[in-house]
Amino acid sequence: MKKRYLGLVLGSVVLFSACATTVKPTYISPTQYQAFNCTQLQSEYNRIQYYIDRGVQAPKRSGVGVGVGLGGGWGSRGGWGIGPSVSVNMGQSSNTKNTELARLLGEQEAIVQAAQFKNCPLTVRNKTTQ
Repeated sequence: MKKRYLGLVLGSVVLFSACATTVKPTYISPTQYQAFNCTQLQSEYNRIQYYIDRGVQAPKRSGVGVGVGLGGGWGSRGGWGIGPSVSVNMGQSSNTKNTELARLLGEQEAIVQAAQFKNCPLTVRNKTTQ
């Protein structure tokens, strides 16, 4: 009984600790910032940081979809046939706060890379330094 209880507790700890990981930046190409000058790069970095500091909002989208199609397959009595099918999808959207935050952090990294390429002095701020 103790082994089962210990296994349940250990499994719960592993499951909940996996949900508490930090958000990693999504790759964004720095080439989209190559036309910016040093002042514009700093301004864009500050704008993104301001948005992150104020709390990231996930884009508003509906997570419901309906599809109609024609399907075929094997029947339960050994035969096969073609018939209509209706599919309803009510899954979770990938547009969450963490996805939006990962995209913003990726944009900031791209700005930093573009600034380094142009030899711009970029002031990088974190939320904890304010």
